[in-house]
Amino acid sequence: MPGMWWVVGAVAAAVLVTVYLTWTAARVDRLHSRVRSAARALDAHLLRRGAAAAVLAEERYSVELYAASRIALDAEGDEREAAENDLTRQLRLTPLDPDDPAAEAVIGASRRLALARQVHTDLVRDALSVRRRPLVRLLRMARKHEQPRYFDIDDPTLNTRPGLSVG
Repeated sequence: MPGMWWVVGAVAAAVLVTVYLTWTAARVDRLHSRVRSAARALDAHLLRRGAAAAVLAEERYSVELYAASRIALDAEGDEREAAENDLTRQLRLTPLDPDDPAAEAVIGASRRLALARQVHTDLVRDALSVRRRPLVRLLRMARKHEQPRYFDIDDPTLNTRPGLSVG
């Protein structure tokens, strides 16, 4: 029965390889799904911050801030990063009193946006890392997923203490 052990070993190796490949494919799918979810969350936080900034601009009669917030809200595709960076710059030039409800909404939205951006960046990095693995590339496990992209914007965290400069 020495031939029997060889068959058992080959079957066990085939099972292990299959389990590993299945696990890897599931990980690729799961990471890309999480990137899509993080991108949707990031988009929602960008919209909330833009809307809060527009309300603050209307309250303060700030034409520049209102224009930057409207442009950021309406921007799509490749122009969105630049529009969001312009909004961040305008918000940093605007004195923000945390006791003012409109300013507090912008500050809170900016903090949540910073967290959403970090989560998105981390997930994109992980997805791109797994896509670069030789086995994933060889077996084209990521072919059904669009390649994730970083959303490259300045840190949206705002400074609420007067006299200090951020970024």
